[in-house]
Amino acid sequence: MTTYSQETVNRILAAADKARIAGVEVRLNLKGADLSGLNLSGADLNGAKLRGTTLCGAKLEDADLSGADLKYADLRVADLEGVDLRRTNLENANLSGADLSDASLSEADLENANLSGADLKYANLRKSNLRKADLSNTNLKAANLKNADLKNAGLKNADLKGANLKGANLEGANLDFSCLPLWCGSLGVIWDDKHIKQVAYHLADMIKSKGMEVPESIKEMANQSHLIEKHNVNKI
Repeated sequence: MTTYSQETVNRILAAADKARIAGVEVRLNLKGADLSGLNLSGADLNGAKLRGTTLCGAKLEDADLSGADLKYADLRVADLEGVDLRRTNLENANLSGADLSDASLSEADLENANLSGADLKYANLRKSNLRKADLSNTNLKAANLKNADLKNAGLKNADLKGANLKGANLEGANLDFSCLPLWCGSLGVIWDDKHIKQVAYHLADMIKSKGMEVPESIKEMANQSHLIEKHNVNKI
């Protein structure tokens, strides 16, 4: 793995910008490089080859990484606020603890990516692939997840307040202890039986709290919830 200094990277970026001004299409190749802690804020890395690159703790605020290949990249605790990551390949990338607030990730491939503890508030994840992604303890407040594929994703303890989940696929996703939005932005979500039974249990508990009789159809679903066995709660 080649380790680059700030000075070297600055020269590479300056040369690329000069070439673009001259009308040359530039797609930088920094595949497998170590760019840990470097300042790449505002850099034009559109379509760059960054597969397996280490960007741990790097500052990439407002950079253009659209269409880049960041598969297997290490972006732990990186500053990616406002970054353009549209249609970027981030499959199996490590973004744990990264700041992705207000970032654009529409149609990005984040399958199997580690986003645990990341800040994704106000991020645009429309039509993104988040299958099997780890989004545990993630801040997704007011994030746009419209039509995103979250099948089998881990969303334990995730904060989804105000998030737009219209048309999102949450089949097999772990939503235990997460904060789901109760507004029209959560309508049209693709749920699975586990989620329906889990919500039914909470609904039944709400009905009971008002001294009302829980309808048998809701009670039947509620009593099949994994909450009873996993979290040792009583049947309705």
